[in-house]
Amino acid sequence: MDPELEAFLPLFARPDLSDPFAMRKDYADRSASRPAPDTSGMTVEDRTVPGDPDVPVRIYVPHQARGAVVWMHGGGWVMGDLETEQHWAARIAAGSGAVVVSVGYRVSPEHRFPAALDDAYAALEWTAKHAADFGVDPARIAVGGHSAGGNIAAALALRARDEQGPSIHFQLLNEPSLDDRQETWSQRNFTDTPWANREMVGACWRHYLGTTPATPYAAPARATDLSGLPPAYVSSAEFCPNRDENVDYAVRMLRAGVSVELHQWAGTFHGSQAVLSADVSRRQITGLCTALRRALAE
Repeated sequence: MDPELEAFLPLFARPDLSDPFAMRKDYADRSASRPAPDTSGMTVEDRTVPGDPDVPVRIYVPHQARGAVVWMHGGGWVMGDLETEQHWAARIAAGSGAVVVSVGYRVSPEHRFPAALDDAYAALEWTAKHAADFGVDPARIAVGGHSAGGNIAAALALRARDEQGPSIHFQLLNEPSLDDRQETWSQRNFTDTPWANREMVGACWRHYLGTTPATPYAAPARATDLSGLPPAYVSSAEFCPNRDENVDYAVRMLRAGVSVELHQWAGTFHGSQAVLSADVSRRQITGLCTALRRALAE
């Protein structure tokens, strides 16, 4: 474990998703206790995207923005919303110079798969249609997310390819949850890792899927054909149950002819980049922002 991160381990509560509603409230309370993000270099506005039902989004527009990313929050498909995600979204907008369309998708267990994906797809279609309103080229739209949000971003890329939907220029996948089967070495062995462990990840999948069998749009690692997907940046944490499926997915995309940049961050755990005082966290966030900025400039 990175020693700068290890000092903060007592602050990361052991998640208990046996009561997803209590966990959701605790997650929101912890987020609300943090100082508001610095948005002085951008405009921020809330919109509603037409859908079934309509989807709330929060749009962060940096000055002289180039390109946009449809961004999905983490939280195991159970926790998180536009408020809890403001810290991530504002930081990505400031660091990358991209318009960030943060999606307030429906969460589980009230709204199981494919509700979150449908909401995100509606946001993607809306962003492609209205990109010029924010001074953005519709050909420079990325999808991205952290954890469960990374799952949705990867699924968006698959669905848009299969349905000849909006053109996606880039995928930004940070510690994504990709495989419900939990059969990799990291999923089987990381039973006591900070914040996310095998039990917690399994509970998230159960809340998300219910009794519905997983498809590649629910669990992108199940996709047999990864050709024709947009270039990707995949970031994984060493002590994260998702680690091996992140690496496997990146390698499989490479073998399918997709350009991929893969970063495995030594000494980190799932979500540890929230410890902003740690050097490795700052490098992780800079890596995400730099990859997005570079991709949307190409």
